[in-house]
Amino acid sequence: MTRTRAKKPPVEPGLIPAPGGLLDWRDGSHFDRWQDHPCALCDQPTPMRSHTGEPVHKSCAETWIAANPVEARLGRFASDAHAARRRGHDHA
Repeated sequence: MTRTRAKKPPVEPGLIPAPGGLLDWRDGSHFDRWQDHPCALCDQPTPMRSHTGEPVHKSCAETWIAANPVEARLGRFASDAHAARRRGHDHA
């Protein structure tokens, strides 16, 4: 009998806190000890990474989750919206 591993979902229940709650990023996957990259939200360098590997400060992510709870619970993150805006190039 062949066993296949189920693909890990991008967001597991309990990973995204309620608005105003704190993220639990004690797992080493949220830290890149080799390189800082600009935060997806504030553009300041950070070694921290989101659940999908995006560079973001924990406090920036928590603030975004509090402001966008529905999107966060659906597994979206702030950079999803930024990427769409960058592609559109719709300047005022």
